Amino acid sequence: MSGHQKYGDILSGHTRKQKREVPRVVAERDLVAEDAATGFCGAVVGFDRSYDGEFVKLEDRSGRVRLFAMREAAFLIDGNPVTLVKPTATAPVQPTRSASGSTRVEGLKARVARASRIWVEGIHDAALVERVWGHDLRVEGVVVEQLEGLDHLGGKLAEFRPGPNHRVGVLVDHLVTGSKETGLTQGLGPHVLVTGHPYIDVWQAVRPKAVGIDAWPDVPRGEDWKTGICRRLGWGTPQDGWRRVYNAVNSYRDLETPLIGAVERLIDFVTEQE
Repeated sequence: MSGHQKYGDILSGHTRKQKREVPRVVAERDLVAEDAATGFCGAVVGFDRSYDGEFVKLEDRSGRVRLFAMREAAFLIDGNPVTLVKPTATAPVQPTRSASGSTRVEGLKARVARASRIWVEGIHDAALVERVWGHDLRVEGVVVEQLEGLDHLGGKLAEFRPGPNHRVGVLVDHLVTGSKETGLTQGLGPHVLVTGHPYIDVWQAVRPKAVGIDAWPDVPRGEDWKTGICRRLGWGTPQDGWRRVYNAVNSYRDLETPLIGAVERLIDFVTEQE
């Protein structure tokens, strides 16, 4: 055996004087670590930064939170020295589905508007359709317009003059047999499709669970429905109630099936010929 093999590299110094490698550990939230200098032990709950560098926040069993500088070998995990490092920020995962459940088109530029239209009765109907199907409508180039009351349907159709390449889809509230709404939407021709839901108002097409109630209250005929709903639920004014309803809807899962099906059929109808 040569002298070099027996005694190692004499220029490297004694092994006791060589710097010991300390593992680097990502300080994920709730990781339990001990400050080597003070013995304070706690879970990672956050970070801070100052002119003196990066700091980690540790919270002990008693709820006390203290800041410690994130210096090399400053902490112990299971009794072993470690260097804590901040987690690397990751880009948020982009959703692959739109609020309606369709495939999201990234980098979307709204298509030039089609000649065909979807008409809804009022501003709340239009807002909920936009909230759930807005992405789809921009992909397809479909404009949603308000009728401001179904009584205006006949005059609007006479002005619009629907045809093969400029169809009209109409979304109607309370479309049930024998209702006034049903009577106003008969015999409108092959280029007009009327769909709807059975609920008195589009609010009611939002699932009760989404707005935090067990069921929509019954409001007697002759009483303003929105006012009656807000009075019975303690929601304040109809404007206050609408904010609750609108903010409760994040996707099609917050809507009742009849409204979902009605809107989907209208989008298909006004886009299939162009």
